Amino acid sequence: MTLEKTTRMNYLFDFYQSLLTAKQKSYMSLYYLDDFSLGEIADEYEVSRQAVYDNIKRTEAMLEQYEEKLLLFKKFKERKELLNQMRELVADSAQTEEAEALIESLEKLD
Repeated sequence: MTLEKTTRMNYLFDFYQSLLTAKQKSYMSLYYLDDFSLGEIADEYEVSRQAVYDNIKRTEAMLEQYEEKLLLFKKFKERKELLNQMRELVADSAQTEEAEALIESLEKLD
């Protein structure tokens, strides 16, 4: 699994975990956040590795569908990029402190 996919799944999980069942949350948390193997999760829940794998794959697909519809992660990345650009522009401004305070306020909204 690539680092890029892991990072994406972690973000999607953060944004959409409230839409998942308790079991889906637990499997995804153990797999992506705690770096458990499929076998370790299977042992923990006394199920087969295949059952864990299937559940994680279905949950990943659900998270991707939520993102397609709601675009929370895409908007988050766009806001972050805009904030970085604002920060670069503000560095040259005479009112840097005030502008930085506004940027920090925007960042706290996420």
